[in-house]
Amino acid sequence: MTPEHRDTAAGTATGAKRHMMTYKILFLHGFFASGSCVPAQALRQSLSGKATVLSPDLPLHPGEALQLVMHLCQTEKPSILVGNSNGAFLAQIIASRLGLPALLGNPHFEMSQFVAGHIGIHQYKSPRTDGRQEMVIDRRLADEFADLQKHQWDACNPAHRDRVWGLFGSRDDIAHYEPVFLQHYTHSYHFPGAHTDGRRSQAMVCPTGTPAGDDTRRYNLTIYRSCPTQTATQRQSSLHLPKTSAHVSHLQ
Repeated sequence: MTPEHRDTAAGTATGAKRHMMTYKILFLHGFFASGSCVPAQALRQSLSGKATVLSPDLPLHPGEALQLVMHLCQTEKPSILVGNSNGAFLAQIIASRLGLPALLGNPHFEMSQFVAGHIGIHQYKSPRTDGRQEMVIDRRLADEFADLQKHQWDACNPAHRDRVWGLFGSRDDIAHYEPVFLQHYTHSYHFPGAHTDGRRSQAMVCPTGTPAGDDTRRYNLTIYRSCPTQTATQRQSSLHLPKTSAHVSHLQ
C-alpha cells in the first residue's frame, strides 16, 4: 500500500469512527433504578466505540425529570431515546413533543397507580451519583404522576406512529399496556421476560445509518434479556420495520 493509500484508509477509518460516535442514545431508567443500573451499563459496554450512551439519574418527581430530559435533548441532541418502565413513560412524552425516535421497554403508562401502591420509604436499587439512596414516596408524588398522565398523549402525532417502538415482556406482571400503546403507535414486539425480577429487560440500540430524509432514520435495534444466574447464550432473529432494520436477541 502506498503512503497515499495508507493516508486515505486511515482517514476513512477515522471518519467512520467519528461518524459513529456522533450518535447519542439517551437512556431513561425505571422508577427504583438509577443511571448506573444494569441496562445502562450493558448499553455502554455493547456500544463502546459505536455510540455515546447518556444515562442520567432521573429526579424522583416527574415534572423535574421531564425538565432534565428536555434539557439534555436540547443540549446533547440524542439520536434516539430508550426508556424502561417509568423511563419509557417519560420517553414517550418527550419523544412525541420533539419528534424523536424512541424505544419503550415495558412502558408503564399509569405510574400514579404504581406509586400509590408503594407509599413509604424505599431504597434505590442501584447507586446514584449524589449518594442519596433513600426515596420517600407519598400521596403528593402519586398525584404529580396522575396530573402528568392526563396529558401524556397530548403531543402524539400520527405522522410519527412508526418512530416509536414498544417492547413487551411476555411474563411482565406489572405493566400491561400494549393495547394502550397500539392506540398511538404502530410497532409492538415481545420478548420472553418479566418486568423487573433480576432478569431486567435491556433495550439496546445501535444506530447503523444516516437520515434517509427529513423524518426517516435507519436503526439497528437489539433487545437483550439477561439472567445473571445463568450462562449467557444468544439467539438472534431479524425484524424488518418500515424505514428500520431491527435485530432482536434474547440473552438467557
